[in-house]
Amino acid sequence: MLFFIVYRGCDNIIRRSKTAISVEILRAALGGAKKTHIVYQANLNFEVVNRYLSYLSERGLIEQKDNIYVTTNKGKEFQEIAKELGL
Repeated sequence: MLFFIVYRGCDNIIRRSKTAISVEILRAALGGAKKTHIVYQANLNFEVVNRYLSYLSERGLIEQKDNIYVTTNKGKEFQEIAKELGL
């Protein structure tokens, strides 16, 4: 099942898949990031980021240390695979 987020800016509509959003969140958390940083970096709202952080955490792609989120090695591998596939 694919989920899309739609952005309306000027005359463009951009749709992102669940995979693309996940990759952006993992990229934002590579060196460790607070939730606020992830929200701004991935251009999402807190509600959506909370759902994705739970989803990614359950799958071992990201982990929380205090209030900092860090991409795990498994998350880094996922990013590389997604990059190779052009996602």
